[in-house]
Amino acid sequence: MSQILSPQTTVPYQLIREGILMQPESGNPLEAEGVLNPATARASDGTLRLFARLVAAGNYSRVGTAHIEIHAGRPVGVHRDGVALEPERSWEYGLQHGGTEDPRITTVAPLGLHVMTYVAFGPTGPRPALAVSEDAETWTRLGPIAFVYDDALGVDLNLYPNKDVVFFPDVVTGPDGTPSIAMLHRPMWDFSFTRPQEPAALPTGIDDSRPSIWISYIRLAEVQQDIAALTRPANHRLLAGPLYEWEQLKIGAGPPPVRTPEGWLLLHHGVSGEIVGSAFDLQTGVHYSVGAMLLDLDDPTVILARTELPLMSPELREERDGPVANVVFPTAIEEIDGTAFVFYGMADARIGVARLERTA
Repeated sequence: MSQILSPQTTVPYQLIREGILMQPESGNPLEAEGVLNPATARASDGTLRLFARLVAAGNYSRVGTAHIEIHAGRPVGVHRDGVALEPERSWEYGLQHGGTEDPRITTVAPLGLHVMTYVAFGPTGPRPALAVSEDAETWTRLGPIAFVYDDALGVDLNLYPNKDVVFFPDVVTGPDGTPSIAMLHRPMWDFSFTRPQEPAALPTGIDDSRPSIWISYIRLAEVQQDIAALTRPANHRLLAGPLYEWEQLKIGAGPPPVRTPEGWLLLHHGVSGEIVGSAFDLQTGVHYSVGAMLLDLDDPTVILARTELPLMSPELREERDGPVANVVFPTAIEEIDGTAFVFYGMADARIGVARLERTA
């Protein structure tokens, strides 16, 4: 179980809006219902690439690829290059829907790889899947994540939908004391997509059914022997659940954690309000904000600090009006000429940019 040390400690960072980076292209059927929730990565030639979720009619999603246009050290627009991933495998599409959605990319230094996590919206609902690349241009699918069964939990995580999966960019110490790759994820204790009348059992020792941030591990030695080991995380445990009013419904990880002098900086989203509509369809009545945590560099289950108030909440018209209103949803962080920029979804329709700055 995670613990919070010195909860009075502040998270010394703030977000300052820079503007809209990308919005649906007129007449482009791949973007008919929005562009949102992007990942980013540096290609082999040094260019900064954006991997946005492109939503076509019927909420059918692909992962697009684009170059980010930079002017005077600021990201100001994109040049579209095509599609990086689209629903092609059996776990990515069903009879009336399909989706390769909400990518997050971590450049994992010890592996020399870009690791993309994405939501595969297939026959059994949203499931996390992985793809890897050496150059941020050609991607190789590793398949759906298969959580190793842990008898102590009393549940099989593979039975549940899961989202908001991100890897740490460097090695940490696993629960067994070995160098490990850590992964954050957000299981949902909900069978409503496949068996709406079936009550979901909570893991042993967990009494809060609200979606929360969990952490799992893969031993580095196993991944170095077989990259597919990344799809088999083990040693699952709760990291953080909803705590404050602005995250009363659920929380989830945002971009991959960033190493800072204070610890791993994890931006996360918190959701308040009331969910109206299916958890797997477009929702109304919700309010997504951005907060942050600082995690211990060696043992990220230790929460050193957490923001009591959001760093950013929906304020702009583009953040308040869209397929899902009142959403700011951070999914990527990149440094450009010494400045960190956060890329985020705006009301499930557009992509915005905010500057990440220290406050002290």
